[in-house]
Amino acid sequence: MSMTGTISGHDREAIIAALPAARRYARAIAGSQAAGDALVANALQALPEAPSARAALYAAISAAAPYDETAQMLPRAARLMLLLTTVEELPPADAAAVLGLSPQEGEAALADARARLKQAAATDVMIIEDEAIIALDLEALVTRSGHRVVGIAASEAEAVALAEKTRPGLILADVNLGRGGNGSAAVARILDRMTVPVIFVTAYPEQLLSGKGIEPTWVLTKPFDPTTLAVTTFEAATGGRLRP
Repeated sequence: MSMTGTISGHDREAIIAALPAARRYARAIAGSQAAGDALVANALQALPEAPSARAALYAAISAAAPYDETAQMLPRAARLMLLLTTVEELPPADAAAVLGLSPQEGEAALADARARLKQAAATDVMIIEDEAIIALDLEALVTRSGHRVVGIAASEAEAVALAEKTRPGLILADVNLGRGGNGSAAVARILDRMTVPVIFVTAYPEQLLSGKGIEPTWVLTKPFDPTTLAVTTFEAATGGRLRP
């Protein structure tokens, strides 16, 4: 993406700094790297006036995103409010402003989203994490989100073997497995064998959202709260869509 000077009144450097968050948000909406990055590229053509480059990118992506209300579990405003306040960690009032809603409309949409989220279908989750305490915490959070944990792998080799044995519906993977190898490499080997959505957990999401090469669709930033995990696992497992 080539950018010079300003875009719709926003400083080039500010836009570049906001791109990792914009990519994460767009992929959460679209469900894939390619579709999400296409949304970002489209948004960069004409950014609206906003308090910040990040808010302008969120607003442009939200406006450009296609949405089939009949296929989605959540209404458009409800789903986007949920993503903006959990995955992107915006205050509800700021998220509402991004979507062109009043604070009251934003809060109502968010309440609707949370109520509907409780009805989401569960899936089988495999965890790749080398630190035992963190792995147990993740297992508890995933279980409280309504999903089933089919196993925990502490190394690259264990992860590949466990995935082949359990055929999970979702993988939650730490990037750094210490002496056990690399979570990204483990996931790459697993994806050579099966198709399964993956959420990477990292304290440095910018390293996975650099715009260089193949990147994950789902990135969860450490530390995170239970609601963020619940929303991210729901979105990754279902794409926000109703199950037939």
